[in-house]
Amino acid sequence: MSKLDNKVAIITGGADGIGKAAVQRFALENASVIIWDMNEEKGTALAEEMVGQGFAVSFTKVNTANFTEVETAAKSAFEKFGKIDILINNAGITRDSTLKKMTPESWQQVIDVNLTGVFYCIKAVSEYMVANNYGRIINTSSVVALYGNFGQTNYVASKAALIGMTKTLSRELGRKGITVNAVAPGFIATEMVAKMPENVLQGMKDKTPVGRLGKPEEIASAYLFLASDEAAFITGTVLSVDGGVTI
Repeated sequence: MSKLDNKVAIITGGADGIGKAAVQRFALENASVIIWDMNEEKGTALAEEMVGQGFAVSFTKVNTANFTEVETAAKSAFEKFGKIDILINNAGITRDSTLKKMTPESWQQVIDVNLTGVFYCIKAVSEYMVANNYGRIINTSSVVALYGNFGQTNYVASKAALIGMTKTLSRELGRKGITVNAVAPGFIATEMVAKMPENVLQGMKDKTPVGRLGKPEEIASAYLFLASDEAAFITGTVLSVDGGVTI
């Protein structure tokens, strides 16, 4: 028996990187997976590839920072499947610069997607979870939320706020059969990270006790555990998956 038999999962930012790895892993565990992403080309291609392999994966173009789009997409998912069991709030962006150079626009863009977008998704999807008295919500924070990072005031603020949101909503939704947890990835070898200069990549590895970057699949495995019934008694927690970088 697979870990997610008959479960319906929405994964935001699922077109590439960690989100893509999560889509693939959840599909392998027999979940019906809905990708929410702005990248229509990559999202559609991934969904078609997975369907071609016999998996139940679909794509919906959604700007998670737009509540109307989120609400419409959630309603559509519910009407198609009759339930929504899992929400992985994986979508996120960066607009890095020091405080002196950071514009109000770059601050707001990151807050809109990384924080407000997560609130919108939980607001819309939790309604269907409450009705079914079951749900698994996983928010993607970051190790930098725990110790800060130079030049990332907006990003760190958004990811730290997600931890507070996770703990608060775990209290509010626990008696409704819904768990709310967060995963805090460390330095992960996504396609974007792989394009960084070698000296920067080496610096990341040097800071990590296990001596390497994490794999997107390893974050997907953390998502899977928290989304499964094996984690039914875990809520309000932040799971650091970082190779020990926060030690």
